[in-house]
Amino acid sequence: MALGGVRSALSGLSDLRKEKAEEKENLWKKILGEVQSSERNKLPSCKSVLVLGDNESGKTTLIAKLQGNEDPKKGSGLEYAYIDVRDEYRDDHTRLSVWVLDGEPVHGELLEYAMSPKNLEHTLVLLTVSMTTPWGIMDQLHTWASTLQDHIDKLNLDPDYFKERQDKMSRLWQDYVEPGDELEAGSPMKRSSRNLDGDEDPVLPLAENVLTRNLGLHVIVVVTKTDYMSTLEKDFDYKEEHFDFIQQSIRKFCLQYGAALFYTSVKEDKNCDLLYKYLVHKIYNFPFRTPALVVEKDAVFIPAGWDNEKKIAILYENMHTMTPEDYYTDVIVRPPVVRKAMTREIEVQVEEEQAFLARHLAQLQAGGTGAPHTPQGRQESPLRQSPAVQKTSDRRVATGVPANQMGSPKKMWRPSSAEMNKPGGPGPSEGVLANFFNSLLSKKTAINSPPTGGIKTNDKAAMRSDAAAELDRLTRSKKTPIPPTTATTNSTPPPATTATTTNNTDANSSEC
Repeated sequence: MALGGVRSALSGLSDLRKEKAEEKENLWKKILGEVQSSERNKLPSCKSVLVLGDNESGKTTLIAKLQGNEDPKKGSGLEYAYIDVRDEYRDDHTRLSVWVLDGEPVHGELLEYAMSPKNLEHTLVLLTVSMTTPWGIMDQLHTWASTLQDHIDKLNLDPDYFKERQDKMSRLWQDYVEPGDELEAGSPMKRSSRNLDGDEDPVLPLAENVLTRNLGLHVIVVVTKTDYMSTLEKDFDYKEEHFDFIQQSIRKFCLQYGAALFYTSVKEDKNCDLLYKYLVHKIYNFPFRTPALVVEKDAVFIPAGWDNEKKIAILYENMHTMTPEDYYTDVIVRPPVVRKAMTREIEVQVEEEQAFLARHLAQLQAGGTGAPHTPQGRQESPLRQSPAVQKTSDRRVATGVPANQMGSPKKMWRPSSAEMNKPGGPGPSEGVLANFFNSLLSKKTAINSPPTGGIKTNDKAAMRSDAAAELDRLTRSKKTPIPPTTATTNSTPPPATTATTTNNTDANSSEC
């Protein structure tokens, strides 16, 4: 009996240990389950956006606007950026990766780094075109859509997987519900993208020309720089029918690829915030309740699934000089390129260096010896004539004053070379200036003097005094010694005087 009691006690103890171990294991399972459920509720970090478009189509500026970056930097090849996405309701945030491909289709080989078989279902594609070049919109859209199609073909996806992706895009297109129209009077609640998880219903036939080029991806066509429409109207004579023709062509393209359409302008901030909300709605299933916008021609928004051929046909009513079947570039014509006339600059023959220096050396040497320096081909003015040339009595008679009333011939003061070389003495510029004023006063006196001695003594004395004062002021401003200007009775004036007369009674002299 004692042995049996011990065995039963041991078995009970082991059972208790097993129960505690099971409870502990269940506790860890519970904790792990809560962590997994919370992880599922968090915003995924594997989502990305691929941006395709020509150069100058506004790709970098548009992404910078979505980032809130006011100083975008352009790169080359394949650029990478990210957009901060925050869920205010769940107090969660993540980063949305953005890949921007260079505007040359030859860089399509770089798409392998942005889109792989693993992240195909997590990628949304933006096709950007610019309204500044409306004549190239359709060609650009078809070029980049073909580049994207070629890359998807190179991924060698499993056919069943790719068919599943195409079917999902078809269901999303068919099950689009206009915001506010989820419930209709007398009808059950319509299916929407929020209750399609796990829906295995077969895909219904699509309307004509809808998703004929199904890539299995979310695609958004963005027309940038719509503020340029006013310039197209003023400078290129675009009318409303031209913009309607452009819009209907783009909308038909969107039908083929199951794409949404946005007209945006970063400059005027049109539809940029709406584009961000639509992106996070398509990628993270954020709520979005903005209906289609087709009233303003430069701020069009058409969500995927809303459009059809009948709605597009409304634009045909405004087309009077064109038809929807016209070839796109026949209606939206590229303007001729105006080339500015090239004006050829006159070639200047450069003088050989040694000849240039030799010529200037000769001029400097000539100026240093006191020779007058005149430009080539220009004659020396008679007013600047050297005082070494003596005036004859005949020349003085020509001034209108009889020769017998003249004193001895006078010389204008000119400093000697020794005086010019003295420190502080008058330089060549002072001598030239003195010659100029003496010649000017001589000329003025000769012109104003009558043929006979008709000038009063007082007037002549005043003129001589004024000239002497002027010369005295000029030479004193240069801090040079001023020769005396008083009259002398000697027949030959001293070389240091500026102007002399024969005697005080020579009132009719025509020179200062």
